[in-house]
Amino acid sequence: MEFFQQPQNLMWIAIAIISGGMLLWPLISGGGADNLTAAAATMLMNREDALVLDVRESGEWGSGHIAGARHIALGQLDKRLSEIDKFKSRPIIVCCASGNRSSTACGQLKKAGFEKVFSLAGGMSGWLEANLPVTTKG
Repeated sequence: MEFFQQPQNLMWIAIAIISGGMLLWPLISGGGADNLTAAAATMLMNREDALVLDVRESGEWGSGHIAGARHIALGQLDKRLSEIDKFKSRPIIVCCASGNRSSTACGQLKKAGFEKVFSLAGGMSGWLEANLPVTTKG
């Protein structure tokens, strides 16, 4: 019991609880999307006609995106779900800059009834690291 009474130990206990909670949050909140590598994403795009949904802001989108991707910024996703409603049964690969926002978007899509939702691991950074092409058109 003496361990819990020392102030420096309480700090370490609090850090352990907080970090554990942060690790579990995606599972609890309905996030925790399946992550796809860039290579797996391209295979899904080619084999199953997966939709790529880019949830970055307009400035990020304009600097380069995956060809054929649809752009709906994360902050607008709930309001614009009807635009992609017809893709509910198709695989959807969600991407952002690094993978954080896409995980949130995947949770929203799953709650809205989308069946096959994936997050691009590493986001556009991962895509570019794999030397895959981007476009500024569209």
